[in-house]
Amino acid sequence: MLNKTTLVFLLIIGLSGSILKAQNSNQSAEKQIYAKNFIGKKAPDLNIKGWIIEPPETAGKFLLVDLWATWCGPCRRGIPELNEWHRKYTDKLVIIGLSDENEEKILSMKSPIIEYPNGYDTDGYLKKQLEVRGIPHVLVINPDGVIVWQGFPKLVGFELTPEVLEALIGWN
Repeated sequence: MLNKTTLVFLLIIGLSGSILKAQNSNQSAEKQIYAKNFIGKKAPDLNIKGWIIEPPETAGKFLLVDLWATWCGPCRRGIPELNEWHRKYTDKLVIIGLSDENEEKILSMKSPIIEYPNGYDTDGYLKKQLEVRGIPHVLVINPDGVIVWQGFPKLVGFELTPEVLEALIGWN
């Protein structure tokens, strides 16, 4: 049986270790993208099986590909912002939503309304190629087909904000 002094000492040591571990992880924080890292590499084929909203003209533009699903709360919460970006950056950026759900499931979602091109890939080809382990997962692809940003768009410290997006696409 442990006495109170020993118990308090062990508790203090345990807490100290946790605090030091947290401090060290914050000092060397790296972005976790929860997928295979394709930044700086040619993007895999999107492999879109069908379109809910017509396919866009992408020549000479950046692409923002949002891998999402109707059941995903963070995905759905991001749609209004993607709608806004679709309207604001239309000259330089095409936003494409891509779900691995079927057309019927996507069309059954009544809210929020998606205003940007939206397709489906029921085989999940792109997610498999990227080894995506969580959604939403966003890719920003430059006009040469190279991924310049990838990850969870609301990851604290690494958010995909309008400022980050504008720097990527050179929007003024």
